[in-house]
Amino acid sequence: MAFQKRSIIQWVLRILAAAIMLQTLFYKFSGAEESIYIFSKLGIEPWGRIGTGIGELIASVLILIPATTVFGAILGTGLMSGAIFFHLTKLGIVVKEDSGQLFIYALLVFMSCLIMAWMDRRQLVLLFQKQKPR
Repeated sequence: MAFQKRSIIQWVLRILAAAIMLQTLFYKFSGAEESIYIFSKLGIEPWGRIGTGIGELIASVLILIPATTVFGAILGTGLMSGAIFFHLTKLGIVVKEDSGQLFIYALLVFMSCLIMAWMDRRQLVLLFQKQKPR
């Protein structure tokens, strides 16, 4: 029963993180006004917007594949660390009167990815143990 509960929690976290990141790709890749505003304010438009979108796409795909979830979770944690950092420094929590929605999404993805990485940490340990020279 404990294994089944753990598996359900993992899938909820995977779907939550991937759904949020995938949903924002439309805005990044279509050049939506809000997305251009954010990355212009950071001084990294358009390459930062497109690069972040590609990173989030890769993280989402990796998260949804059970064998690579830990790698997507680590990538997602890094991407969302950047988003949270810029919200707290240059952008503000509320961006263009969004009531803090983007900041909340970044926090949700960050926490989901952090928990997934922790839950699958054995996968990383096994990978590094295989790499040791004998």
